Amino acid sequence: MDRKVGLWLDRKKAVIVSIADNTTARAIITSDMEHYVLYPASDSGEGSSEDLRNRRFWNHLDKYYDNVISHIRDANEIQIFGPEDAKYELQKHLEAEGLAERIISVEDAGRMTDVQITTKVEKRFPGRSRFDIF
Repeated sequence: MDRKVGLWLDRKKAVIVSIADNTTARAIITSDMEHYVLYPASDSGEGSSEDLRNRRFWNHLDKYYDNVISHIRDANEIQIFGPEDAKYELQKHLEAEGLAERIISVEDAGRMTDVQITTKVEKRFPGRSRFDIF
């Protein structure tokens, strides 16, 4: 099956739009990152509470990206867009998983509604006939 995926993401939410067999489907994954605060690096030593919070932050973010990848792993082509650094962080995770050759673009995009995201992906990968949510 030829599956094409476009996704908008930041560190709190990923909207995945998948097109396969002339069908468009959308999934939304949340990270619950609002509970985590990233602190700037400090000179207070390896065991500081900020270091512990930073490790928890990055471990939680890694799990979020792994969850996103589990939804797009079988895609033949992947379009990534969104604000800030999340798109580049996901790109690095995909590269580490051996999926770099499937990434066709990584683009800056601000806040978008789910409908705007779906429209952007459909323009990139035309040919769908029905919309499902998975």
